[in-house]
Amino acid sequence: MGSQTIQALLDEAVANGAAPGLTAAIAHPDGTDSFHAAGVRGAADPSAMRPDDTFWIASCTKAITSAAALQLVERGVLDLDAPVGERLPNLASPQVLEGFDADGAPRLRPARQPLTLRRLLTHTSGLAYDFFHADLARYYASVGGSLMESAPGAPVLAFDPGQGWQYGIGIDAVGWLVEQAAGQGLDAYVAEHVTGPLGMTDTAFVATPELEARAAGMHHRTPDGAFVPAPHLPASPVYYGGGGLRSTAPGYLKFLRAVIAEDGGGVLGPRTLRWLRDADSAMPAGDLDTAMAPISHDFRPLPGTPKTWTLGFLRNEADVPGMRRAGSLAWGGLANCYYWADPASGVAGVLCGQFLPFGDPGMLAAFEALERAVYAQ
Repeated sequence: MGSQTIQALLDEAVANGAAPGLTAAIAHPDGTDSFHAAGVRGAADPSAMRPDDTFWIASCTKAITSAAALQLVERGVLDLDAPVGERLPNLASPQVLEGFDADGAPRLRPARQPLTLRRLLTHTSGLAYDFFHADLARYYASVGGSLMESAPGAPVLAFDPGQGWQYGIGIDAVGWLVEQAAGQGLDAYVAEHVTGPLGMTDTAFVATPELEARAAGMHHRTPDGAFVPAPHLPASPVYYGGGGLRSTAPGYLKFLRAVIAEDGGGVLGPRTLRWLRDADSAMPAGDLDTAMAPISHDFRPLPGTPKTWTLGFLRNEADVPGMRRAGSLAWGGLANCYYWADPASGVAGVLCGQFLPFGDPGMLAAFEALERAVYAQ
């Protein structure tokens, strides 16, 4: 299968209602890249989608923030296993949600273990997203406010650090740690040490007017399958680390190429590269149960395949027939962006949509079909 077949696959996905428009970027094992676009920028924007159109890539940001922190560990500035409360006082004494009293009042107690950079990076800190954790959603409904309002000052954990895996705002806290250690904003550090050196000129926390002019429209998919235009979620510098970047599929592919390259693209050092690639523990990871259906579906990546977490990515521990090899790295972003990077095969791919809820079945089917088409070439 060649580039034309991949294009036909994306055109078919749009025609079948997977998204108003899609872009994709593929790193092929011969060292070449291919870029594709299908459909339109949005339900309210009939402009043809172009490969270099920009997207809010949401949690695709996390791997880049993780790489930035690991650079600082490799330089001896940060320690993976030191309590982060020594640098970030708001994380020195977190509370754990134990449950609720008979009258519905939440029960909190001090955490028995400290938060560390390793636990933040591997989503074993207990800093969970409320939209993927029913008890935390109930907690914030009880006390008022929201996770995003409360977490910077008084984080509430879903469990003791190190005692489970739950996806959440740990990487936002990694961003706070990078800022404290580097003495500059996360946006400036990432631009200087990661995206800038990799030539990711279309990747930024604060979009320029030129990038905004190429922005794909945000949508919400209604229960009947229609796409309704929706405002982009406002970006807060407090939460840049976990989901603040805007980028393009070709731009993000430059980062993935560095991750699968033996020299880290000249930007990711050998220890940083190893930490990003290697499983940190055998703890199962990756499956998510929604607590807020308008934001996300349940998410079950690669069902039946054992999965762990590195210090930056979801990693599959077995080959997936017709798809990625064991040791491949992957994740996605809330607005239905998805990627994988396969160091063993020298292949990587990105597929970008722009709508909620996350984990859309049509988008996931298109992503799998894209990946299978790449490996069939």
